[in-house]
Amino acid sequence: MYYKEMAGLKVSALGMGNMRLPRIEGENEKIDREKAQEIIDYAMSHGINYYDTAYRYHGGESELFIGEALKKYPRESFYLASKFPGHMMVKKENGVVGFTSGLTGWPDSTVPGVFEEQLKKCQVEYFDFYLLHNMNENSIAMFEDPELDIIGYLQEQKKLGRIRHLGFSSHVVSPQLLDEFLTRHEGVFEFVQIQLNYLDWKLQDAKTKYEVIAKHGLKVVVMEGIRGGRLANLPDAEMAKLRALRPDDSAARWALRWLQTLPEVSVVLSGMSSFDQIVENVETFEAPNPVSEDEKALLTEVADSMLSWVPCTACRYCTEGCPMELEIPKIIAAYNAVKNGERGRKYNPDQEGEAMDPRRCIGCGACASICPQNIAIPDIMSEFSEMLSE
Repeated sequence: MYYKEMAGLKVSALGMGNMRLPRIEGENEKIDREKAQEIIDYAMSHGINYYDTAYRYHGGESELFIGEALKKYPRESFYLASKFPGHMMVKKENGVVGFTSGLTGWPDSTVPGVFEEQLKKCQVEYFDFYLLHNMNENSIAMFEDPELDIIGYLQEQKKLGRIRHLGFSSHVVSPQLLDEFLTRHEGVFEFVQIQLNYLDWKLQDAKTKYEVIAKHGLKVVVMEGIRGGRLANLPDAEMAKLRALRPDDSAARWALRWLQTLPEVSVVLSGMSSFDQIVENVETFEAPNPVSEDEKALLTEVADSMLSWVPCTACRYCTEGCPMELEIPKIIAAYNAVKNGERGRKYNPDQEGEAMDPRRCIGCGACASICPQNIAIPDIMSEFSEMLSE
């Protein structure tokens, strides 16, 4: 494992994301703790020292799990990051906040209440890295609300040593708002976590966002480097182009090596959900091995072929609020495949099962309201249904 600098610390170039841990089959968000612990133990024994979680991951179970999983290791042997869920909050009276979207139904709390709960769940006295979760055009009003004073409270926790380094994450924020937010809070944040990969470099203008962050002198933590697995499963024609140059490399390795070309990237998070994935990823980050200019050009060509695809990352936020319990990310993957002629047969929802039938969508919009990619999911379901009826 090689290391990079961030906030004056030596952090592993590969970080362990804890949003896509192994699940117990048929139990939705429930973590298979035995398999997940094997992954964490492998990560620790192979030099990964950065562990990322959040309040809502795995229905709130991720923080509990990572607290237990890391408990047997010395506290100074790892860096723990978690996030404040302002993007899923609604302001009530007297400093009380309620929850919405994927946290609908959770009991009301307060800004200090959420933070204290997270420390307790993670079984730590401080967070090495702490982030505002998904700052964007929809959530910025909550994060900057003067009465709640979320940023001020977190700065106070930093002074008390309960947060060592403060940052924020964002999926699809515009470069302009990102620049304005950093300018308005100059000196407050030490790093920024963004969605970054060779497809979003152009698709969601991640290039400009990366440049904005660098301009402010901050380091980048990468999320969705393989786009929720999308860049690990390329169309056959595109994969053949990559194999022609590097026959033994997986699509995921190509995506991770592309990220190694970016000097301001300190940590690349990967939500590794199987033991095979962490073994391969650790090998990829054993030493820097960035793609060459010719390889980078080839990946640009591959990305250009996918610019018309619906940009789902399979984060599964949308499934938490779906009243019809649809497997929305899987349906979108099927939609992309059918629309782009990737499937050898016509998609038959009657054979796939109710959870995979876009015709059952009632268009309530609960999914779209929480989608980090701002996908108009009901429109996709409607269009797919029409495609299937033709």
